[in-house]
Amino acid sequence: MIRLSESQAQECQALLERALYELKKVIVGQEHLLERLLVAMIAGGHVLVEGAPGLAKTLTLKCLSQVMDLEFKRIQFTPDLLPSDLVGTRIYNPASGLFSTEVGPLFANFVLADEINRAPAKVQSALLEAMQEHQVTIGKETFTLSEPFMVMATQNPIESEGTFPLPEAQLDRFLFKLIIDYPSAEEELVIIQRMSGEVLPTLEAILDQARILEVRQLAQSVYLDPKLMQYIVALIDATRRPEQKGIQYGSSPRGSLALAHASKALALMNGRTYVIPSDIEKLIHDCLRHRIILSYEGLASGLTPDNLLKNIQADIPAPVMTGT
Repeated sequence: MIRLSESQAQECQALLERALYELKKVIVGQEHLLERLLVAMIAGGHVLVEGAPGLAKTLTLKCLSQVMDLEFKRIQFTPDLLPSDLVGTRIYNPASGLFSTEVGPLFANFVLADEINRAPAKVQSALLEAMQEHQVTIGKETFTLSEPFMVMATQNPIESEGTFPLPEAQLDRFLFKLIIDYPSAEEELVIIQRMSGEVLPTLEAILDQARILEVRQLAQSVYLDPKLMQYIVALIDATRRPEQKGIQYGSSPRGSLALAHASKALALMNGRTYVIPSDIEKLIHDCLRHRIILSYEGLASGLTPDNLLKNIQADIPAPVMTGT
């Protein structure tokens, strides 16, 4: 493992701040989404975004791919989509009598799975298998996806007719579930002014494939104190307690790993070689809201995963760290 120095952490911070600056040339508002996408990219995770149409989800990921100088593909999920439409298929050539492989749109660095809940279970499973294994099988051949590989899946919260909700076990594959809202009046005015121009600003490529993989390695070297590991475990364990009213099932160990990896990435984004409690506190809701299943009693009382996590945070104070 690479040993992380203060100068390397500060260099990464400056690089990622430049990337954010480039993204904000086009994307107005949505700072939380932009920061979490960078954290997910550094941590090697995938992101599920829930929000109404027209909130620049597609544009954001497209701009991110330009700033990272990586390939971007968008897949519109529909009820008639087949797994081969994602991963690719074998094509027979009658002239040569041979089969050739035609790869699908999953063979890209950034993949936007638009309205993932509109596709049937087989298609969702094909995507989520690629997310987990970073490889796909076409016929008898297995193909490794290029790194970095990140999926941003979107779902629309206001239309449920004709959708196929993701099972909780598959939701668990996402590092984050982000809830995005409408822009403020001031931000929307800037959007109109910016989009009324003839041409959007040209984005500079700040990172490349090799640099991103290097930043990922450095993030793994960020120090996570044993006290903070215990804090993460305590938070996760609290979601599994039967005495917690309103919970049917709590987070799996993937929730612990998500908090640990994402907090390291966030610390590196802030130019630190170590994680502090506020890194974890900022990420609790995004890492865990999709990993908790509420009971019927909890749903009937109006409880939400976010409210539950807020109560857990209040019950389990973060450890006091010295020298940070």
